[in-house]
Amino acid sequence: MSKTARMVMKIIGASLAFAAFVCLLIGGWHDLRVGVCGMKRCLSRKFGSEYDDYADEELYT
Repeated sequence: MSKTARMVMKIIGASLAFAAFVCLLIGGWHDLRVGVCGMKRCLSRKFGSEYDDYADEELYT
């Protein structure tokens, strides 16, 4: 096999791998978003301010 054909096959393989990664990312986008939102909620609950318990809106009405 010539060097040119080998290089073309490597380029095709790399582009197919990249396309597979993009498809996997798009297919699992919802699951990634749910995981990130859940992690944000968990961290905000764990490291939230001690004054988050109070309803400040009700104090000024």
